[in-house]
Amino acid sequence: MDIRSYKPKGFINNKHMLTLKTYSSQEIFEIIHTAVMLKQKQRAGKKHAYLKDKTLAMIFSKSSTRTRVSFEQGIKQLGGSALVLQQGDIQLGRGETVHDTAMVLNRYGIDGIMIRTYKQSDVEELAKYADCPVINGLTDDYHPCQVLADLMTVYEHYGKLEGLKMAYFGDGNNMANSLMIGGAKVGMQVVICSPEGYQPDPEIVKEAAQFGDVKVTADVDEAIRDCDVIYTDVFFSMGQEKSPEKVNALMPYQVNAELMAKAAKNAVFLHCLPAHRGEEVTADVIDGAQSIVFEEAENRLHAQKAVLYLLMKKR
Repeated sequence: MDIRSYKPKGFINNKHMLTLKTYSSQEIFEIIHTAVMLKQKQRAGKKHAYLKDKTLAMIFSKSSTRTRVSFEQGIKQLGGSALVLQQGDIQLGRGETVHDTAMVLNRYGIDGIMIRTYKQSDVEELAKYADCPVINGLTDDYHPCQVLADLMTVYEHYGKLEGLKMAYFGDGNNMANSLMIGGAKVGMQVVICSPEGYQPDPEIVKEAAQFGDVKVTADVDEAIRDCDVIYTDVFFSMGQEKSPEKVNALMPYQVNAELMAKAAKNAVFLHCLPAHRGEEVTADVIDGAQSIVFEEAENRLHAQKAVLYLLMKKR
């Protein structure tokens, strides 16, 4: 199904947002359409307190700008409130099990949990024991909420998703993993372009390929050819030690003006931010006319509000 022919239903069947692997194309379309609707209401100054008096617990093992501000502001705009739980401030950071944390939060009437952490297994375990929806704000393996914002941004720009080619250049990290899954499910052709030794986990590539057109290559020219969406991310994810070897391996995959010139004429540039100008992307690209990174960053707010609304509203 094409997103242009999808008719919103006002609900999704998933209880949690752990990865996009368990989400159907229709559920992703539902989130994007809902996000666009909420964005229109917010920009028009129309109240949309659909989650009045709901409480979102936000657990952070990793520091954040966009994730914290967008979720905290998002639940506020929806009429609810946020509890910010930094790992250093709660017992989870001192050895309490994920199970026990979930069981305690269940007793306090929490309506939803967003967690930004390292291990995907911690998110999965939290969802196993939590009575309320659990949302993956980022792990070392996946970043589903970012990809929903990315797909929303592409849809707003092109008016479609199906048939577009998206190429990701750089480290085969959690962004590459989630872009493969999300892009494939909405009918995009997704190419991950990374050097040998820094390509995505083959098992995740295999899973993503079951959903649609996914390819991994080390050939930059092949990846950029006829490309509509060019994407990159930092070479070193949070907590990774910087190494000259990795920099040297990834610099040929930098997104610069020369690379952009080889893409489709009206191609756009995306980056999940934060960006390191002069490393994975040059300043003239990220600050140039083809860059829509700040619209993309704003859409984190709207896409995550859609996720909160669809998961946390009364069923």
